[in-house]
Amino acid sequence: MTPSNGHGATIAEKVLARSAGLERVVPGQIVEGAVDLAMMHEQGAQTVGPFHQMGATKVWDPDRVVIAIDHWVPASTEGAAVLHRILRKFAAETGLPHFYDVGRHGICHQILAENGWVVPGDLAVGTDSHTNMLGAMGAVATGIGPTEMAAVLALGRLWLKVPPTVRVNVRGSFGEGVTAKDLVLRILGEVRTTGATYKAVEFDGPTVRHLSMPERFTLCNMTTEMGAKTGIVAPDATTKEYLAPIAKHPMHPMTADSDARYERTIEVDVDGMPPMVACPYSPDNVRPLPDVAREHVRIDQAFLGSCTNARIEDLREGAALMKGNKVAAGVRFIVSPASTPIYEQCLREGIIETFTEAGAVFTNSSCSACFGGNMGILAPEEVCASSSNRNFPGRMGAKEARIYLMSPAAVVASAIRGEVADPRELR
Repeated sequence: MTPSNGHGATIAEKVLARSAGLERVVPGQIVEGAVDLAMMHEQGAQTVGPFHQMGATKVWDPDRVVIAIDHWVPASTEGAAVLHRILRKFAAETGLPHFYDVGRHGICHQILAENGWVVPGDLAVGTDSHTNMLGAMGAVATGIGPTEMAAVLALGRLWLKVPPTVRVNVRGSFGEGVTAKDLVLRILGEVRTTGATYKAVEFDGPTVRHLSMPERFTLCNMTTEMGAKTGIVAPDATTKEYLAPIAKHPMHPMTADSDARYERTIEVDVDGMPPMVACPYSPDNVRPLPDVAREHVRIDQAFLGSCTNARIEDLREGAALMKGNKVAAGVRFIVSPASTPIYEQCLREGIIETFTEAGAVFTNSSCSACFGGNMGILAPEEVCASSSNRNFPGRMGAKEARIYLMSPAAVVASAIRGEVADPRELR
């Protein structure tokens, strides 16, 4: 398909045009994009075999590759230990200097965000579906498979189909106890888990422009649950201020043209919106949290963590609510920071002490309970209040377990009450 004239471009179209060295692109067009940043975690170990099988011996640009150990930290099974060893050997053999091993570890997306590895205008790819989160920088960031990553490591390029863009325009002000997590859950309830399949989701509007970078990360993170190829927020002064001291390479900020064509525009007004919760067994099974709280859903576990909501802002908010309270009898409360620097900040601020004195378990930084493969695995019929991004059957362990997705404050309120709870009732 060749580009046609007559209308402007979305952010995703501009970024992909830049990466492909083209003046413009249109949805459905296949482009060969130059990759600005490639990221691998333990799943990246599956890339090593194809990399060698295609005859590659060198990585196209070692300074543009980041490896992070984050799912099993430290290795909790022999299989995980083998994955870690494969990555360590590969990094040593190919001279990859940016390896965030145990001790420097953190959730891969948070490592990229807090170290400035992705900047406006970038095409960034990673071996994790929630790489979408980095689109909050004004980049096209997306998850790819191990064979695709092998080609990227060897060539620094990747074939991509230009996605159509869904625009989400948000206006209004958050009320007390309402957060960006509640907003993205509400949007998910409308878009559904397949409503943005292989599309870019571009967030805009006065509400979005007033969000902090951590809040924007939360929005873009959960575009994965919409089926999206990427989530994007236009870069602005907030983006520049966040990246100025940490950006690893030059920025190419791009914004959508005023006459850009969107496949669909969704209007959202958050005035008067209550906290939201995604009920089992899908992230789009969204209801107002007060309605669910009135049903007195007892929980066995609470989890404050994941790449969606485990930044220092989330943990500070949770600790403020936790202070002076106790975890309810019969509830296991797991708190896992998104990176080692965040863990260290929690240590300095007394956040770890606040949680542990209340009866919670504060872990090292990792994906933790989110993916059901490390600590905090649920037994059949158990119920968990979680700040993570998915609640499909089997996501955190047994397929019969039930997961309710909510904001960090709501998770803490639920841990205190021993049931799904509205955090505004504890303030």
